[in-house]
Amino acid sequence: MIGALAGDIIGSIYEWNNIKTTEFELFQSECHFTDDTVLTVALADSIVNNASYTEKLREYYSSYPDASYGKRFRKWAKSRKPKPYNSFGNGSAMRISPVGWAYQTLDDVMRKAEEFSIVTHNHPEGIKGAQATAASIFMARHGAAKDEIKQYVTATFGYDLAMNCDDIRPTYCYDITCQGTVPQAVVAFLDSNGFEHAIRLAVSLGGDSDTLACITGSIAEAFYGIPDTIRETTLQFLSDDLKYVTERFCAKYIAGIE
Repeated sequence: MIGALAGDIIGSIYEWNNIKTTEFELFQSECHFTDDTVLTVALADSIVNNASYTEKLREYYSSYPDASYGKRFRKWAKSRKPKPYNSFGNGSAMRISPVGWAYQTLDDVMRKAEEFSIVTHNHPEGIKGAQATAASIFMARHGAAKDEIKQYVTATFGYDLAMNCDDIRPTYCYDITCQGTVPQAVVAFLDSNGFEHAIRLAVSLGGDSDTLACITGSIAEAFYGIPDTIRETTLQFLSDDLKYVTERFCAKYIAGIE
């Protein structure tokens, strides 16, 4: 889960200022967490406390109202009776990483990814993007090889993962859809040789950089682990409340010590 937050923070300064290189300073003073982090932690909070995700999303929106949410999500969060808005945006995939860690079968991961997505993203592509991300995390943390993950995602979700980052980078541009973000994020993971390299590859593609790196980072952490220095630096960028929930979730579902 912290891998997702790291990707969001590192990619935050490139969303509107894309770079097409892997050569950049990893954490910079201008980096910050965005809605990707806030809503991921909201899901972790919901799972840890067995609480309504709809209510947690609204609670966290109220606590962090300036975290660069999309217009439709803002309207939903402020509504008295929020209803799903048929979104296929990449928000469902960016926030789903806790599901890949908290549940013990792939069937449960797929079911819960859909359940947590459809409160807002009830379009089939929105559900699919979240499920593909959560399933990749689950498989990676259970020791699946990259080829196995690639084959499963391709066969189950129909994503084209045949290209590599060098193929994608020259023409890839800003895209906030699941179908225009999740495959590229998975490819960045598949092309990588370590956690940091995965994040660098994701950012180098351009596009919606914070979300792309968030999704890639969530899978890369499950496969490689996350270097202590990146983990600790990521936590330093969080507010005390976000850090507390993140550490509690990780202790219970990743370290297994709560």
